[in-house]
Amino acid sequence: MSPIQTLRRGAARRVDLVPMTPMEQLRAGSTVRRVSQLLVGLWLYGTAMAMFIRAELGLDPWDVFHYGVQDKVGWSFGTVVIVVGILVLLLWIPLRQWPGLGTIANVFVIGIATDVMLSVVETPEALWLRVTMLLGGIVVNGLGGALYIGSQYGPGPRDGLMTGLARRTGLSIRLIRTGLEVTVLVIGWLLGGVVGVGTVLYALLIGPAVQAFLPLVTVRVTPPARAARGESDPSAIDGQGERQDAVDPRPAELATSDGERPA
Repeated sequence: MSPIQTLRRGAARRVDLVPMTPMEQLRAGSTVRRVSQLLVGLWLYGTAMAMFIRAELGLDPWDVFHYGVQDKVGWSFGTVVIVVGILVLLLWIPLRQWPGLGTIANVFVIGIATDVMLSVVETPEALWLRVTMLLGGIVVNGLGGALYIGSQYGPGPRDGLMTGLARRTGLSIRLIRTGLEVTVLVIGWLLGGVVGVGTVLYALLIGPAVQAFLPLVTVRVTPPARAARGESDPSAIDGQGERQDAVDPRPAELATSDGERPA
């Protein structure tokens, strides 16, 4: 089966992104596969970040911020990612958010992976190779994000902040997300972060990239408490990424099922 046929088949697959508390996430089964997929996805995500940096054509908003902070404090890029992730996670406390295993792993694994891959990936001299690296990074990022989201171990610290603010303020997730990303983009740019064509391409392509892979890699789970009551999964999502039933918007389960950045 060709890659295109595989993607088409996956797009038609019915996917279940199940709303779960952190404890339900740990007890939802398929632990070996889900943990392995989580770690691989986060490592690929860090690899993609290294590719964006080495392409030197612009970064996504949060990485513009990370790059700007790195330029001022002199830490490694991965260290900045980890420290910012921890600080963002602290903002969950007044929002009464509870982190899942994926949330904690996100804080550390992506930063470590980025530094490791930056040590082995070089910046190509030819512009066409840098463009290829940028586009390849978007694909790798989309796959990594889908693997991470599909493991169903909770949102990343930045996405959790987004959903928590949306829940507490009553504003839409897209409005909160846009506000957060514009804010960090502007601050990062003022600090010296790299903004360019890659920033625009990332914004346009990362959603479709994640959504293309998500149906292929989402692990089907049923929370133990729900299984004991004989209830079906309430958040079935088809290949177009549309929820079939309403879900309970508890903080720990709101991974970005619409294919947006899982960080």
